[in-house]
Amino acid sequence: MLKKIVIAIDGYSACGKSTTAREVARVLGYRYIDSGAMYRAVTLYFLEHHVAVTNPKEVDRALQQIRVSFAVSRKGNSEIFLNGLSVEQEIRQMRVSAAVSQVSTLKSVRLAMVDQQRKMGKQKGIVMDGRDIGTVVFPQAELKLFLTAELLTRAFRRQRELLERDEMVDLDQVIENLVERDRIDSSRAESPLKKAPDAYEIDTTHVTIDEQVDEVVRLSLSAMMAGPPAAP
Repeated sequence: MLKKIVIAIDGYSACGKSTTAREVARVLGYRYIDSGAMYRAVTLYFLEHHVAVTNPKEVDRALQQIRVSFAVSRKGNSEIFLNGLSVEQEIRQMRVSAAVSQVSTLKSVRLAMVDQQRKMGKQKGIVMDGRDIGTVVFPQAELKLFLTAELLTRAFRRQRELLERDEMVDLDQVIENLVERDRIDSSRAESPLKKAPDAYEIDTTHVTIDEQVDEVVRLSLSAMMAGPPAAP
């Protein structure tokens, strides 16, 4: 019987992390946890309740009112709930994308979310994606991956996602948002985005989602059967 493991997938925005992680979890029969969605849910709450991110007391009070959870929809997809309400669509709006990096740099926010994420991973058998999963949340994860892609490819992917949600955003604006998010995520003092030394890097620029999923499943099965798989 294959042992259950933690699969940590980190990387930049619009590299296919969430789509790949979700499908890998489905194939393996694992739970999928979108850590980025958790920070987006907090950001959505802050925006809707006019929480000043520069006021630590306001932030702490808000965090005490926030409950983030996941549930599987009738279609079999993992959906995020904020205080009991599904916000899967709302958290993908451009206004949330524009603010999430600033919110996620706050130490109190990260501590609160990391604590929840670690509790979710105690039983293993999960695939979690984000920006600090393999470096901070689960540094002992049996399999760590780091996804990258060229900026223009990522921008086209993000613009297509927004269009599918009936949100038209100029490509230049999407690029600007991605560049700014990369800068903030990579340079923040608290849990910056970086590749773990033992992570496998996958450039998704010219790779289909199916190919990404196949590669991650292959690495996952190797990790389940033995120690870390041999580098491809």
